[in-house]
Amino acid sequence: MGERRGGSLPIFNEKVSIVLVDPEHDGNIGAVARSMMNFGITDLRVVGRKGEWSEEARRRAKNAQAVLDRATLVDSLMEACADCSLVIGTSGKREEGEKTAMRHFLLPDELPERLEGVEGKVAIVFGPEGKGLLNEQLRMCDLLLTIPTWEGYPILNLSHAVAIICFSWFINSHTGAPSGAGGRMLEPALRDRFRDEATRLSKSIPTKEHKRRGIEETLIRVIMRGLPKDDEIHRLIGIISEAADSFEDAVLDES
Repeated sequence: MGERRGGSLPIFNEKVSIVLVDPEHDGNIGAVARSMMNFGITDLRVVGRKGEWSEEARRRAKNAQAVLDRATLVDSLMEACADCSLVIGTSGKREEGEKTAMRHFLLPDELPERLEGVEGKVAIVFGPEGKGLLNEQLRMCDLLLTIPTWEGYPILNLSHAVAIICFSWFINSHTGAPSGAGGRMLEPALRDRFRDEATRLSKSIPTKEHKRRGIEETLIRVIMRGLPKDDEIHRLIGIISEAADSFEDAVLDES
C-alpha cells in the first residue's frame, strides 16, 4: 500500500525541473520530493543546501528517495537554471498599485498546453517558506506563475504549492509520443543574450532613471509570454541591439 509501482515516467519529466531556493525546513524538501514523484517529475534542484539529507527529509519523502538521491545542490538561482530555456517564478503575493508590474501571472493549467510539442528545459522556481521569492529573484524569471487561492489567506505550504503545479502539469499534459510538431524553446545561452540586450536597451534609452527597470521588465515579459523560438529571438535581438546602438551613439554625439 502506497509503494511505488513500476512504469515509465511521463515524457514531460525530461522537460520540467523543480527549483527550491533556500528552503528552511528539511521536512518540506522531503514532502516536495514526494509530491514530484506523485506526478512523474524527478528533477529537483535546491539552492543554498549542502550536505546529507536529514532523517526528517528522508521520512517525509516516503518512496520518492530517488528524487532526493538525484537532487542537484547549487549555490545560486542562476546556477540552478543555467541549462534551462525558460525560467518560471512562483509567488502568492497579492500587491496593488505600481507594484503590480511584477505580478503579471499565468495560472498552472496554462503552462502545459502552451509548451506542448516544444523542446527545452523548464525550471519552475519556488522561494523559501514564509517570504517566497524576492523581487530580485523574480526579475531573473521569464514568466510568473501563481496558484489562485482565497484572498484572505493566499500563501500555500511549499510542498502543497509544488503538488498543485505538478498535478496541473500532469493532468493537462499529453503523455503520448511527441507529435514532432512545433519548435524548441530558446537555447539557454540565447535566452541570456536576449535578457542582456534588453538590459542594455533599457539603460541606453532616453527616459527618466526610475522608469528603466519597468521598461526592461515589460519588454522581457511581453516577448517571453509568446514563447519565441530561436530564429524568432535572433531577429528580435537584432532589432533590440540596433536600437540600443542607436541610443548609445546619440549620447556619444551629444557629448
